[in-house]
Amino acid sequence: MFSFFKKKKIIAHIKLNGVIGNAGKFKQGIDFAGQEEIIEKAFSLKKAKAVAITINSPGGSPVQSHLIYKFIRSQAKKNKIKVIVFAEDVAASGGYLIACAGDEIYANSSSIIGSIGVIYSSFGFTELIKKIGVERRVHTAGKNKSSLDPFQEEKSEDIERLKNIQLDLHKDFIKVVEESRGSKLKKDGIELFSGEFWAGSKSKELGLIDGLGNANEILKEKFGEDVVIKKFEKSKGWLSKKLSSSSNQMDQLANILEERSIWQRYGF
Repeated sequence: MFSFFKKKKIIAHIKLNGVIGNAGKFKQGIDFAGQEEIIEKAFSLKKAKAVAITINSPGGSPVQSHLIYKFIRSQAKKNKIKVIVFAEDVAASGGYLIACAGDEIYANSSSIIGSIGVIYSSFGFTELIKKIGVERRVHTAGKNKSSLDPFQEEKSEDIERLKNIQLDLHKDFIKVVEESRGSKLKKDGIELFSGEFWAGSKSKELGLIDGLGNANEILKEKFGEDVVIKKFEKSKGWLSKKLSSSSNQMDQLANILEERSIWQRYGF
């Protein structure tokens, strides 16, 4: 008879959607500067039982991924509150790194999870500029300043230098995953850190996630049918909308192509 007066449980819910980092001049991606205030507000919600984070990202900037991951963990520790992460279509590469900020991770059975690796991609235009009669002129102070110039022949020492940087970044990524998932990881017979990615069901078997389900059903299962979910999302201000709409068409096209190339690695 006193159920009417029973206080409802409150959950703060953050949504992170898109490529991590800003690829273009006015492109709106997931970055630390844009999410810091929202994350802080969510963790400051009074009487919240947990902070839920829904992520849908194919990755992007490793630096922004680490910054967001570390800030979420610091806020969780400061406020002594549990973090539950939900992957939607994709939580891969930097998207999975951020997901590791969760004490628990859930996904759909068809979600794409993993891609624990580092990638650098570019194009080579040396034959093209020869064909159209263009001469490349580069003047630098510092012998390695023009490393990996797409209009010059690749140098073995440049590639080796890049590989060493990638290995360092990969080690940092692996450390985050191992610290987050710990004994849950099932490494038998499968190289989890090769850059490969898996569907949600397989990811659960491998210990990359804790279970299958979406935010609404899992949160209701954990906190009751009458749980109150308060959403915290980044809104696009009037000025950024205006600037984005007025940027030149070539910038917009480059932004679209760059973003699509990242999503298409996972079939989206």
